[in-house]
Amino acid sequence: MKTIIKLFVLILFFISVPTVQAIDEVLLDIAGETLDINEKQKDVIEDDEWFFDLGGKSLREKIAEINANEYNNISKSTYLLEEILTKKFDKSPVKTMHIFGYYRANLDMGISSDDNDLTYNYNSIDLGVNGRFRDEKTFYEARLRFTPQSEHNFLQFMPSNLYIATTIIPKNTLLIGNARTPTGYEGAKSSSVIPFVARSQISRTFGNVRHLGVKLRGNYDLIEYDLGGYSSDTYFKSFFPGAEFAGWVSLKPLGKTNGRYGRLKLGSGITSGQNDINYFVAGAYASYEYKNLYANFEWGKANGYNGARGLSSNKAEGFYTTLGYRITPKLQAVARYDQFKPNLDKTNDIRREYSAGLNYFIKGQALKVMLNYVFCQNDLLKDSHRIILGTQLLL
Repeated sequence: MKTIIKLFVLILFFISVPTVQAIDEVLLDIAGETLDINEKQKDVIEDDEWFFDLGGKSLREKIAEINANEYNNISKSTYLLEEILTKKFDKSPVKTMHIFGYYRANLDMGISSDDNDLTYNYNSIDLGVNGRFRDEKTFYEARLRFTPQSEHNFLQFMPSNLYIATTIIPKNTLLIGNARTPTGYEGAKSSSVIPFVARSQISRTFGNVRHLGVKLRGNYDLIEYDLGGYSSDTYFKSFFPGAEFAGWVSLKPLGKTNGRYGRLKLGSGITSGQNDINYFVAGAYASYEYKNLYANFEWGKANGYNGARGLSSNKAEGFYTTLGYRITPKLQAVARYDQFKPNLDKTNDIRREYSAGLNYFIKGQALKVMLNYVFCQNDLLKDSHRIILGTQLLL
């Protein structure tokens, strides 16, 4: 276990500051001299199994296997050491338990005519466990966040995903607990798979929040949906201050063509609830993927909202569009136009962000670096520029 901790610290040291070339060599170093386990040590590991099942192999051999895996699928989160950090139980009701960590941070340089600033932001430092029960149809996750927020109590903000779910209904998942609500398409996505360091303005304002409740997610060839009822409380501030419904439905017209003509998705949804005020958010989404090309568009409008940035009675509206291209299996170029009106009662407050970036997938979404340039136009403020270097590690 001490070696696992040393491995985690070592990777964090390399991922936080240095160049892409140095980061790309980290796993090679770990697989070589850094974790040079001799045969005597290997025998000890195989005898007591470290509490984790390494399949009769040394940690060095397992790390070498990880380094050989290309992790080309960037549409989902992948944990780098999932096999190593997963314990399998023979007789317990719990069949597997995976201990994981998630680290996401960025170096942010702001440039304006008035002032410049440079900050290092810890977006996510998460630790948790997930796994499956003996029936193979029921699974769980418990995740805690260790990134203090000035606007939230630390203990209230700490719980993240806390749920149990089952796939007893074919092609459907019934989930009970604290999880992301489908307020907007990107707003319901994990930060680990979005193409920029920061979310779009409608996503980070209306969505990107977890509520306690029950949801049903279905995924078929031509349609997918996410429907649920929740408490309108956020960050465990109070007990059931009101009820909320959040639902999103997407059509997949090309779903039966096996990707021959690409993947087209057309979706829409609403979120409606009560928490001191009544709020209502509506949205629509379209995306298309074909080989290395990716494009999307999302629009959202709110008559009050209850998102990650808090509860508001403002009427607001915005949209964004993204274009991405995989130059190589490891390198992706992305661009985005993002417009937001935070208060429709004010006609002179429009906020625009023009973003361009590069994503370098060292090991898919499990280990990547991001470089973003953002030009900000705000009717009420002077124009500004931001250069953001982001890092991401999932163990």
